[in-house]
Amino acid sequence: MTDNFRLAVAQSPAELTSPRARVDWLHEALRDLQSKGVDLMLLPELFLTGYNIGDKVKEWAEPSDGPFAAEIAALAKRFGLAIHYGYAERADGVIYGASQCFGPDGVHLGSHRKLILPPGFEADHFVPGAGCSLFTYRGLRIGTLICYDAEFPETVRHVAMLGAELILVPTALGAQWGWVGRTLIPARAYENGVFLAYANQAGTENGMDYLGMSFIAAPDGEELARAGAASEILIADLDPSRVRRAQERLPYHTDRGRLKLA
Repeated sequence: MTDNFRLAVAQSPAELTSPRARVDWLHEALRDLQSKGVDLMLLPELFLTGYNIGDKVKEWAEPSDGPFAAEIAALAKRFGLAIHYGYAERADGVIYGASQCFGPDGVHLGSHRKLILPPGFEADHFVPGAGCSLFTYRGLRIGTLICYDAEFPETVRHVAMLGAELILVPTALGAQWGWVGRTLIPARAYENGVFLAYANQAGTENGMDYLGMSFIAAPDGEELARAGAASEILIADLDPSRVRRAQERLPYHTDRGRLKLA
C-alpha cells in the first residue's frame, strides 16, 4: 500500500456550455496542477455534459469509449495522473448517469452507474444502474457513488464493507441542499471510517444555482479541505493508515453484526 496519496477535487464552473468547453477547461486545470504531484483528480457528476441541460443530454451522451472519453484518457496519460469524471453514458439503448476513471497510462480503471435517480430531470432521462465495485490504484481501494446514492447510509456502508478506503462522490448539488453537503455526507465518512471526497459544481447553470462546498473528509471526521461557492480545486494528502486506525477506534462494521433489533 502507498504511504501517501494526493487527491485533487475539482469544483468546476457550471456555466461551461458544452462537452468541448468542459474538456478544454479540464486541460487548462491539469496544466496548472502538473507540478503538484496529484495522483487522482475527481470531477463532478455529469461533468462532461453539464447537469441542468434537459434534452441536450440525449445529444451529448456517449459510450464509455466515446470520443471525449478518449480525449480524457489521453489527458490522464499526458499529465500523469488518474482522472475520474461524470458523464452521460449511452449503452444498451438507454442513457445512464455514470462516472469512470482513467489511470495515468490512459487505461480504464473503474466505472459506476448511478443507482438511485431522484425525480425530475434524472428520472426523465436516465435509467438506474445496478451494483457497486471497487478498483485499486496506487495501493488504495477506491469505490464510487454518485450524488443521491451517497445520501442513503446503506449504499455507503455497502461500499465500505466491500473494502473501500476512499469513496469518490461526484455530485450536482443545488444550493437549497446545504445541510446535505455540509453535514450529511461528511458523516458518511466518519460512520464508516473511510476517506470520502465530494465534487460539486459552482455557479449557475440554466437557472440552477449550485451549492459548491466540495470537500475531502478523513476517516476520523477531520475535514481535510473544503471549497466555498466559487470554482476551485482542492488538494489533500491521504494517509491510508488512518482508515485502519479509525475503524479500530470505532468498529461499526464489526459491531453492527451484534445488533438485535427484533
